[in-house]
Amino acid sequence: MKRKILIVIGTRPEAIKLAPIAIELQRRDEFDTIICATAQHRELLDQALQIFGLVPEHDLNIMKPGQTLAEVTARAITGLDLVISKVKPDVTLVQGDTTSAFCGAMASHYRHILIGHVEAGLRTGNKYAPFPEEMNRRLIGRLADHHFAPTTHARDVLLREQINPEAVHLVGNTVIDALLWVRDRVMKTTPELPAGLADTIRDQDMVLITGHRRESFGLGFEDMCQAIRDVADSQSNVQFVYPVHLNPEVREPVNRILGGHPRIKLIEPLTYEPFVWLMNRATVILTDSGGVQEEAPSLGKPVLVMRDTTERPEGIDAGNARLVGVNRQRITEQLTLLLTCPGEREKMASISNPFGDGTSAIQIADVLAKIDLAAG
Repeated sequence: MKRKILIVIGTRPEAIKLAPIAIELQRRDEFDTIICATAQHRELLDQALQIFGLVPEHDLNIMKPGQTLAEVTARAITGLDLVISKVKPDVTLVQGDTTSAFCGAMASHYRHILIGHVEAGLRTGNKYAPFPEEMNRRLIGRLADHHFAPTTHARDVLLREQINPEAVHLVGNTVIDALLWVRDRVMKTTPELPAGLADTIRDQDMVLITGHRRESFGLGFEDMCQAIRDVADSQSNVQFVYPVHLNPEVREPVNRILGGHPRIKLIEPLTYEPFVWLMNRATVILTDSGGVQEEAPSLGKPVLVMRDTTERPEGIDAGNARLVGVNRQRITEQLTLLLTCPGEREKMASISNPFGDGTSAIQIADVLAKIDLAAG
């Protein structure tokens, strides 16, 4: 009898990181794979699923303008409970630390369904940074039956939390599987880019920026933008590209402080393929994204992390990335250093990626094929 696996996907990062697993499970005869999209992020999620050719069997379409986290949680957990009661999976897979992932784990727990947590064991130790993600992943960690840890550090965190060692599986991060697959595609055929972007950055150094963390909203986000403008003012041979998140708390300060600068190009959020193309083209990446911290080292790109702490310390410890927070002076100093000192960039770029080798999906499928389903 086939093992029925329910995969819960709510946001674009989840889609990217779960796609390699879904594809691998669909490839194997021993699995019946069902995808449920909560659509916590609607348009960006759909774009990512399309890239990998995935079509959800169930779509909750929970996103509504202006809803609170409590409203998102209530709609997601109610909708997922209905799907789980209908599908009756053997295992529910959730990824990371989103509200959708937490609700998928909780709804499955209520129905006594085994839970697999992909990218388990990430912690900052501060329940409000990142918010609400830190508590989401801690709570999933208490609910999950199988923990797919991306690194030895994450595995050790789980073991210190007294998770059964037999339930912790060191598999690397599936984002590297997805990244390498998409990188090979975009190197063969350049994806569709915003009009004029390729010409704008041609033959120049380029800084790729992503920033959207809730805990930075307000003065911290303004300082981040001021630092970017400071460096753009001083580096006349560098282009800055910023795909701006749709959240109004991001768009207002970004457009007010960075808009109109001749060397800063603000663009709409990108689908994954053009974003990978830009990462591969970048000289330096400035980000508060967890996923980018994992991906950039596989492309040989130095990363400055605009957060005070990170649940992915492996890159910091290895030297692939540096924490700069949202401090205007520190961002300015470190970004200027990397743009003006090729040796500094090369030192960071030459370090191998601590987050995986591109075989994570295969390893996770192997575990799912062997686990005791009666343990639920």
